[in-house]
Amino acid sequence: MRFQQIEMLNWLWGIVPLILFFIWATRRRERMLNKFVQKQLKENLTKNYNEKRAFQKNILLVIVFVLSIIALARPQWGFEWREIKREGIDILIAIDTSKSMLTEDVKPNRLERTKLAVKDLIKRLRGDRLGLIAFSGKAFLVCPFTMDYQGFLLSLEDLDAKTIPRGSTNIAAAIKESMRVYEDTSGDNKILVILTDGENLEEDPLKLAKQARDEGVKIYCVGIGTKDGELIRVRDASGNYEFFKDAEGNYVKSRLNEKILQEIALTTGGVYIRASGAQFGLDLIFERELAKFEKREIESQMEKRYYERFQIPLAFMLILFVIEMCLPYRKKESKA
Repeated sequence: MRFQQIEMLNWLWGIVPLILFFIWATRRRERMLNKFVQKQLKENLTKNYNEKRAFQKNILLVIVFVLSIIALARPQWGFEWREIKREGIDILIAIDTSKSMLTEDVKPNRLERTKLAVKDLIKRLRGDRLGLIAFSGKAFLVCPFTMDYQGFLLSLEDLDAKTIPRGSTNIAAAIKESMRVYEDTSGDNKILVILTDGENLEEDPLKLAKQARDEGVKIYCVGIGTKDGELIRVRDASGNYEFFKDAEGNYVKSRLNEKILQEIALTTGGVYIRASGAQFGLDLIFERELAKFEKREIESQMEKRYYERFQIPLAFMLILFVIEMCLPYRKKESKA
C-alpha cells in the first residue's frame, strides 16, 4: 500500500489535542456542575445522562478524524500498466552571451533581462521540450532538449558573458549549431528562437539562414537593446566596473541591429520582434506563432497507475459519523 498525499498523515498528530480537548471538556462539565448545583440535586439532574455513551461518542469522533485523514492521504494499492504518451513541440533557444549583452540600455542589462524573459516563457509551457544554445564567437549546446524545466533553468542561470571566452558575436554559429541539434529530427516543425542585439561580427548569418530554411528550421528573432545604444560596462580584474574598449583603446558603444534579424526571420518564415520594457517579445511569439504549431508525440512510456482506495476509509468515516450523531446522551428510561 502507498499514499499519494502522504504529507497529509502529519495531521494525525491532531489526535493528541483532540483527545485532550475531550478530557478537558468532560472535567470542565464536572467542575461546572459541582460549582453551580447542590450535591443533593446533582444526582437527580444527571440521572438520565449516560457517561459511558458520551465516552463512546468521543471515541467514535476520534476514529472519524483518523479515517478522514487517511482518506485525504489517498491510500492506493494494486496497479496496472498504462502507456502514457506526451505531446508537445521542441523549442530551441539561442542566447547571445557576448560582451555587448552587458549593455544597460535594457535594465538590469540585456543578458539578465533576456534570462528573466525566458523564465517567464517557461511558466506558460505544458509538455513542450526546451533546448538551450549559448553563442558569441562560437556556439554550443548548453542544455539538450528536455522537459525538466528545473534542469533547464539551472543551465540558463549559469549563462554569463564569460560562458564562451571568444567574445565577438557570431549569429551564424548559433544557426549552424541549431541545424546540428535538429539533424536527426524529421518534419518541418523545427523552431529556433534567437535572442540577441544583432551585432553580428563574423560569417554571413543570412547564408546559414537559407540553409536552415531548407532543412525545415524556422527562426524567430528577438532584438534586445535600443537603436541609440549605450557604452558596454564590464568588471575589471579587481571587480570594479569600467567601460569596454576595443583593441585600439576606443570605447565601444553597442546598438541594436534590427535589419539583420529581420532578414533572418523573413528568410526562414519566422517573425522578428523588438524587445521593449513592458513586452519583451517572447510571449507574443509564443501566443501568435509557437502555440499554433501542431504538437507531436515527444515520448511514450509505460507507467504504473495505482488504484485509488480512499473510498474505503471515507465510507467507514461517514458510517461512523452517522452512528455518532444517532447515539443519544440520555439513558433509556426503565419501565416500572
